Amino acid sequence: MDPLPLFLLLLPFFATLSSAADTISANNSLPGSQTITSAGGNFVLGFFKLGNSSSRYYVGIWYKKVSKITPVWVANRETPVADQSTSELRIAGDGNLVLLNQSKSIVWSTDANISSNSTLAVLLDDGNLQLRDESNESQVFWQSFDHPTNTWLPGSKVGLNKVTNRNQHLTAWKNDDDPAPGIFSLELDPNGTSQYFILWNMTTEYWTSGIWNGQIFSNVPEMTANYVYNFEYVSNSTENYFIYTVKDNTIISRFVMDVSGQIKQLTWLENSQTWILFWSQPRQQCQVYSFCGSFGSCNENALPFCKCVQGFSPKSQSDWDLGDQSEGCQRNTPLQCGRSNSSRTEKDGFLTMSNMRLPVNSRTLSAVGSDGACEAACLSDCSCTAYSYGSGGCSVWHGDLLNLQEQFNGSDASTLYLRLAASELQSSKSNKGTVIWIVVGVAVAVLTCLAIIWFMIRRRRKRQMMRASKAVGGGLVAFRYGELQHATKNFSHKLGGGGFGSVFRGSLPDSTVVAVKKLEGILQGEKQFRTEVSTIGTIQHVNLVRLLGFCSEGSNKLLVYEFMPKGSLDTQLFQSNSAALDWRTRYQIAVGIARGLAYLHEQCRDCIIHCDIKPENILLDDSCVPKVADFGLAKLVGRDFSRVLTTMRGTRGYLAPEWITGVAITPKADVYSYGMMLFEIVSGRRNLEQTEDGTTGFFPTLVASKLKSGDVGSLLDHRLEGEADLEEMERACKLACWCIQDDESCRPTMGQVGQVLEGFLEVNMPPIPRSLRVLAETPEEINFFYEFSSNQSSKTRSATSNSTQTKSTASNSSGV
Repeated sequence: MDPLPLFLLLLPFFATLSSAADTISANNSLPGSQTITSAGGNFVLGFFKLGNSSSRYYVGIWYKKVSKITPVWVANRETPVADQSTSELRIAGDGNLVLLNQSKSIVWSTDANISSNSTLAVLLDDGNLQLRDESNESQVFWQSFDHPTNTWLPGSKVGLNKVTNRNQHLTAWKNDDDPAPGIFSLELDPNGTSQYFILWNMTTEYWTSGIWNGQIFSNVPEMTANYVYNFEYVSNSTENYFIYTVKDNTIISRFVMDVSGQIKQLTWLENSQTWILFWSQPRQQCQVYSFCGSFGSCNENALPFCKCVQGFSPKSQSDWDLGDQSEGCQRNTPLQCGRSNSSRTEKDGFLTMSNMRLPVNSRTLSAVGSDGACEAACLSDCSCTAYSYGSGGCSVWHGDLLNLQEQFNGSDASTLYLRLAASELQSSKSNKGTVIWIVVGVAVAVLTCLAIIWFMIRRRRKRQMMRASKAVGGGLVAFRYGELQHATKNFSHKLGGGGFGSVFRGSLPDSTVVAVKKLEGILQGEKQFRTEVSTIGTIQHVNLVRLLGFCSEGSNKLLVYEFMPKGSLDTQLFQSNSAALDWRTRYQIAVGIARGLAYLHEQCRDCIIHCDIKPENILLDDSCVPKVADFGLAKLVGRDFSRVLTTMRGTRGYLAPEWITGVAITPKADVYSYGMMLFEIVSGRRNLEQTEDGTTGFFPTLVASKLKSGDVGSLLDHRLEGEADLEEMERACKLACWCIQDDESCRPTMGQVGQVLEGFLEVNMPPIPRSLRVLAETPEEINFFYEFSSNQSSKTRSATSNSTQTKSTASNSSGV
């Protein structure tokens, strides 16, 4: 047979397959083994399963470009199908999109009012699934954006339809393995005000966004930093809604009503293959209403956050293990009150619970005037489950206790008396008595042993510390935790702290003063930690703080550094009670920092990116020689950890734009931070600061304008009374502007920075970074100036490349 006629016969079939890549038509259903993908390759629609269950399949939409399935919409969230292979998603005879299970019964449908003879389901590149007229794509009968589940995607609405009075709201999953609607939801105020509420059980509001003021919601000041997102609130005669979009289409971002009861904004980082959290509300987990359920207590200082109070156990341990505590706890032993067979000796009692946030829905007994009378009043009422007596009088609770919080440090912390069966209280007392006798016996034995060996331990410790002190002048010393605890007087003299831990002053037996840093969040094993530290210990430079030793015992990870008597640079620059550093000293400090960073970036065996350059991490010795501190911690904890740490807990004002956009970090991120710090060295004040007339000023924008007008002398710290080299000042200001360019390719290297400061390279007039131009036009946004967009305009790139000259024959895009 001639192959050409066969090809012509099959051509319509291939055309149908090609056109159906992102669609479901009447002639093209979606079986459980297949998926469809949006035209631009952003989203996938198909069947998926959660957890370890092989009998629960869902139809949903997830990201194509995210390595782990992250559903953003689920059709049959309450009715999973048991057999994927025999289920299908198809267009029904009435034009609706329906899901058929293995028995060909409809388990989910769009249920739209359709007036067309032929419909088509199309998955769009923004994650919206539309059911529309096949011959008229503008006629949309139903779309998933109108029926969100737990995720709010860019471009979709969450609002109120005033015509139908239908509220589009987000509802959290039941738990991480079950997308069925949970008890937490986010919705726009149904009364018509422009604020969003988070609700518990669709009834109790425990967080509000505040009213829309035309630019942001009043309780969400983070929205001011809108260099990543565009925001719009719309209110007209038919609907109220809020919508957001991402300025850079390469950023994958989602807004989620989480199972934790918090709303969260997350961004996907491809390099680390993980979602990172940029923002959440409420900020503390225990602020979520009834997060731990009835008789469950929340503790902000413990993991997991929830536990049942004494005398109670989880109603469903399996749900608790999956992060769903909504069912709360149940009594282990029923109360004796009201039971016909209870004896007179089996009276209920009360367990004392101190430092508690009291549960909600209390009743005040105004006629009761003492603690004893309050207890008696509760004890006489079989429905009373707890009481509290304080300045507000006698409060009693009936039924379930909700919203309990332990170790509560708020001003309204109180003592709660929880009603328990007598056997529960006796068991508690018996256990306490046994424990006390055991403790007494052990204590006597231990004290006896200590009396015998105390002198030997003291002498041994002294000999070990003397050996360690002598070794400090040579190689790296491996200290024991007890030795550093003794050297720092049990960590009593705190010098400061930061994202990686706290620093304490210590003294070795030979009177060598050291700084001891207790690290937090370090997960390496003993061998890996020692290997990393030994590598860092070999890095020595006059402008890097020297590592003398370390300690690694279990979870205790400490680093021992040389002590810097003049402290950190921020105390010398910003504290009013400190003598102002003269210009010559400041300039040499800037040069020294540049040399230290250039060594880390360009001369070490492995490039080390500091990730947190700021005045607090620059230490000064007796001669004001600068030394970069914490330079090895980015390497020690890993770059991914550093990324998250800096994004979530770093210092505002020093973060390069690429931190926000999630692209791979290079040494140019340190260059940006250095540029921001160089501004502060010149001015002697924070870049963002209240001026004398009460307005908020952003110093880099002032530098840009003064460079243009040629008046750099006015930028100098006023305490120096104009005593400075104006040529050096202009050079430093130009260089700082080059360092903070939005496009990292336009920034110089740290090696070039040092050469400019030392006069070996000239620096040209820099273009004003786009982020500074935006801030100059919208000064109300400067409180969050640290989140800049990473996209440099082509005009800026052109201006940059056309204005670069050097004393040498080479030229580059950084302007030096």
